[in-house]
Amino acid sequence: MLDEQSFRTHCDQTLDALQRSLTRASERFEFESDMNNGALTIEFEEPPARFVVSPNTPVRQIWVSAHSKSFKLGWDEASGSFVLPETGQTLPSLIAGHISSQLGEEVEL
Repeated sequence: MLDEQSFRTHCDQTLDALQRSLTRASERFEFESDMNNGALTIEFEEPPARFVVSPNTPVRQIWVSAHSKSFKLGWDEASGSFVLPETGQTLPSLIAGHISSQLGEEVEL
């Protein structure tokens, strides 16, 4: 398991990169993203929905809440990214998939 400082460093870098990708994508697609108190929210007006991406430092994971489900991603040293253990999906891939599902069109981050 990562020590707390390493987790925070990887988490901050990952969430900052995701926020930048979301900002670029939101110029083309109908959603907004915002970083507040370390949690990233993605909001949709039609149909209304809200996704939340937040670090969970005690267990060294990033948690995602989207479409009434919870996903827990851990750091994968080999790929240098946070991944969903069940599928191997990276955080950007997971978020892009849920945004695509929400909007009904393909979104890449």
